[in-house]
Amino acid sequence: MASKTSLSGFPEWLPQERLVELHVLDTLRETFELHGFSSIETRAVETVDQLLRKGEIDKEVYGVSRLQEDEDGGPKEGQLALHFDLTVPFARYVVDSAGHLNFPFRRYQIQKVWRGERPQEGRAREFTQADIDVVGDGALPFRYDVEMALVIIDALSKLPIPEFVLRVNNRKLAEGFYRGIGLSDAPAVLRELDKLEKIGAQAVAANLIENVGATQDQADAALKLASIRTEDASFVEQVRALGVQDELLDEGLAELEEVVAEAVRRAPGKLVADLSIARGLDYYTGTVYETVLVGHEKLGSVCSGGRYESLASSGKRTFPGVGLSVGVTRLVSRILSQGLAEASRSVPTAVLISLVDEDSWSEAQDVAQQLRARGISCEVSASAAKFGKQIRHADRRGIPFVWFSTRDESGAVTHEVKDIRSGEQVPADPASWMPPTEDLRPSVGAPVSSGD
Repeated sequence: MASKTSLSGFPEWLPQERLVELHVLDTLRETFELHGFSSIETRAVETVDQLLRKGEIDKEVYGVSRLQEDEDGGPKEGQLALHFDLTVPFARYVVDSAGHLNFPFRRYQIQKVWRGERPQEGRAREFTQADIDVVGDGALPFRYDVEMALVIIDALSKLPIPEFVLRVNNRKLAEGFYRGIGLSDAPAVLRELDKLEKIGAQAVAANLIENVGATQDQADAALKLASIRTEDASFVEQVRALGVQDELLDEGLAELEEVVAEAVRRAPGKLVADLSIARGLDYYTGTVYETVLVGHEKLGSVCSGGRYESLASSGKRTFPGVGLSVGVTRLVSRILSQGLAEASRSVPTAVLISLVDEDSWSEAQDVAQQLRARGISCEVSASAAKFGKQIRHADRRGIPFVWFSTRDESGAVTHEVKDIRSGEQVPADPASWMPPTEDLRPSVGAPVSSGD
């Protein structure tokens, strides 16, 4: 993995590492499009008011301003900031573009975002996210909550990552339960429970009593709910056994049961009902998702999101939606640091076309033109050094093939290509030769063991 850059939290990849990142991005893009999601891109900056309107922590937001003010004393631009996620900008985009969109609108978006966090593995200040959302106009059927889980399971299953578990809960279930035990400030309870994995049950119980005004019995009941975790719909019976009655609770149980039942049918073992999942953001109103890598739980969630009813609104018109965000940089960092995958070579070049002498450069370019016309990445040697030196140059670059063109006394040109890994050298026609499929372009897969 590349060494840290001089600016902590702003990762840069070496060429071979960048190929791994591109593989992840291409896999996500292709999978999202297979499921009918359209690509969009929003601007990198938003107004500060827009970014912070849902109560996000402003100390993590990077402001944007020019180094010098206008000399003419003209009107100043409003306060601008770099977006810290893609959901809030997307909500603004939906409102602005509503007249041009067909609803339900299915979008995916892969962009850089910026957040002023303390850098550590899995947390950067500049990172890439890949989001998918479905947004409706006025209403959005719950079925999309089920589909969202299936789409992301499909996407993550194709990546070179360890086993993962998509953990799902429902805010209606949680809020209805809290209401049923007499805790009316459900968002405050959820914010405390969102700290459960970081500080433990005892500390969360103390916070519920001190910060939310819960009794010991209420705190114990909230923690009992959060302890329920099942790979099937048996969580329903376990919640019922706690003896709490509330209509919102019933609605949340039914919704979560539908998500889990379909996932058990189509992707067994990939999804669990985990009633400790809270998601700290206030705009979530129903299904919430978090994804962890098995054996890498300390990395945190690599994919999260949920259902929201009024994040995007214009007057009386609302655009409810459900979405998930994949932390691409977090995933790639773990793939590289743990050696989970690597690129087969560090350059796209499949063939280096050698020079027999300095006057052959133009003819070598003719060969390159024919190869490139068939999608073969190649480059022409810069100088007519000894063939051994040109071959070593290709080897250092990771280029698998070297092309040789020679002219006999009659002026006839013959072509040969050498696989410098095996040493095999065979005749080749620039109008028809193709490398093996696996060598046409770099591939990404599990590292090849060197063996003994």
